[in-house]
Amino acid sequence: MIDIESLQKKLMEKEKQLDSVMLESRKIIRACSNSIKAIHGKDMDAANKFLDEAEAGIKKISKYSDQFPAQVTHMMQEYAEARIVLGAVKDRKIPSSKDLGVEEIPYILGLLDSVGELKREMYESLRKGNKKDAELYFKMMEEIYDVLLPLRFSNAILPEFRRKQDAARHQIEQARGELL
Repeated sequence: MIDIESLQKKLMEKEKQLDSVMLESRKIIRACSNSIKAIHGKDMDAANKFLDEAEAGIKKISKYSDQFPAQVTHMMQEYAEARIVLGAVKDRKIPSSKDLGVEEIPYILGLLDSVGELKREMYESLRKGNKKDAELYFKMMEEIYDVLLPLRFSNAILPEFRRKQDAARHQIEQARGELL
């Protein structure tokens, strides 16, 4: 006889775990987004507060990374992006994956996503007449793109990489036109 009830119980428990991961993930992603907004607003205290919230959420769901890798990777990618933008604006350098404690895939994807945020910082610097800062942000954008250019992996290994890399290249080309 097939014991469908025990299988159903296991699946219901897994679904319950996924629900909690998804709920926490939304909170983490929202905190990262708010952190980036605060960074652009030059409110580093608020940016750090939001990132502390994100880190607390990450600790709660990190135990599920093997069960729900896609969800955890996406959340960590958002976290990496926020930390990279904070490092670029506050410390004037791009932090490493080791500095952030983020694995390679979410770090690489977060790097590519950060290009758009650095472009925004570059435009804001130009608007304020600060060409030196604008050039620094542009240089960081180019560095990210150039260092990732040699990577050649399938979507199964590095999901969305090619699409994000193409978007970064387009943003850099637009930014170059504005900087000149």
